[in-house]
Amino acid sequence: MFETVTIETDDRGVATLTLNRPEKHNAMNAQMLDDLAAAADQLAQDDAVRVVILTGAGKSFCAGGDLAWMRAQMEMDTATRKAESAKLAIMLKALNELPKPLIGRVQGNAFGGGVGMASVCDVTIGAETVTMGLTEVKLGLIPANIGPYVIARMGEAMARRVFFSGRLFKADEAVTLGLLAKAVPADALDAAVEAEVAPYLACAPGAVASAKALARRFGPVIDQAAIDHAVTALAETWEGDEAREGIAAFFEKRKAGWVQ
Repeated sequence: MFETVTIETDDRGVATLTLNRPEKHNAMNAQMLDDLAAAADQLAQDDAVRVVILTGAGKSFCAGGDLAWMRAQMEMDTATRKAESAKLAIMLKALNELPKPLIGRVQGNAFGGGVGMASVCDVTIGAETVTMGLTEVKLGLIPANIGPYVIARMGEAMARRVFFSGRLFKADEAVTLGLLAKAVPADALDAAVEAEVAPYLACAPGAVASAKALARRFGPVIDQAAIDHAVTALAETWEGDEAREGIAAFFEKRKAGWVQ
């Protein structure tokens, strides 16, 4: 049914949603964003699903945006570019509001949008070998669409340590930042994820969904106005010279003009 993700559900009602572009390090393109949004809707409506695990196939969890897709956006008009940008916002909103517990299983590196997906999970466990980073600013862009979710997860003070520096950080720092609940050896990752899944199987599914919605209601406000602001902010950044220079430098395998 999906081109870039898979869903497997066991007999307990535990569904594993897997990003499945391992040859591209699960980088997000337009198709993956559409697939993830549709998968979230399907899982939300499936009464047999009790818990969802979000993970990636291969070595990486998610390398962020597919650069070929991003490069193509340089040639789009503003309205089309905003529509493409909105696909990421729509997908993140669908996962963030999924009426099932969503457990992140970060088995490999996560950058940009991958950090955003880790942030919309109710709890995220990572392998201790993982490297993460919000690297958009290195390309002259900003982590706009993921911003509401990243800051809701980390809190502003913690997020400001890494949100606009572009620096990479390891799993232990991701725990300190609040992005990961814990970091474990790679061979202990599945057991750690199962320890988060198991308690939900003793809980009333409707009550779990209502309690999650309540937590979201009392948490930081991520409404349509915030989402629209993020989409517009990113679209405006795309119009600037820095974005063109940063993406061109990446593809030309050279340093951007601002690098010292």
